Amino acid sequence: MKSVFKKIALVILSSFVLVHISHAKDNGNSIPMIGDRAPSFKAQTTMGEVRFPEDYWNKWVVLFCHPADFTPVCTSELMKFADLNDQFEDLNCKLLGLSVDGINSHIQWISEIENIEFNGMKNVKINYPLISDSHLEIAKKYGMIHPNANSSRTVRGVYIIDDNQKIQAILIYPQTTGRNIEEVLRLVAALQKSANPNISIPEGWKSGDNFFLSPLSNKDEALERFKNQGTDYSCPAWFMCIDNE
Repeated sequence: MKSVFKKIALVILSSFVLVHISHAKDNGNSIPMIGDRAPSFKAQTTMGEVRFPEDYWNKWVVLFCHPADFTPVCTSELMKFADLNDQFEDLNCKLLGLSVDGINSHIQWISEIENIEFNGMKNVKINYPLISDSHLEIAKKYGMIHPNANSSRTVRGVYIIDDNQKIQAILIYPQTTGRNIEEVLRLVAALQKSANPNISIPEGWKSGDNFFLSPLSNKDEALERFKNQGTDYSCPAWFMCIDNE
């Protein structure tokens, strides 16, 4: 009889866990992980329909979400993304914005942004698509809704997706604080550089800077590399070697 009760209790507990997980996912808490394939979607944007990943084969993508149209922090971010768009393009990287507002709202907001002067930027053209996700379908797939912050607006998320549709980095900011778009650009460049398995990227690295040689599998190999340092690379420590390209 005890074994029967244990089985019943186990079934009830399992059901509770599954319901809890399902509820968390429904509330937008299921965030894809680094290395995961980016969730696919089809959406209406300010530049027509987009399909991901079909429209972005062999491209890197920065998918970013903002909480709401006609807000000052979001406006500053959209302007800076537009200001740096050519540099993202140079990295074979496309920008794709998202919020839960409608297309008409997006279009009106964009038209006003192009007349704003802020932080040295003026007459900026928003030359990348903004997705309307009014039903939260994409926001939930990417874990953009954090219910304890706001159950109907997205946080400030950035999802850097490589040219194989794999998520390589995720940045999450609160609704009150703007992102550093130059850091997003730097991160894309760093991720592309470190796609080489022999390369690791140091703190503050920028395009053109030296980089680390990736750690070796054991200390003996690392000590051997340390001993043989020369013109090609130098080592401040046996476990830390800098490529001198």
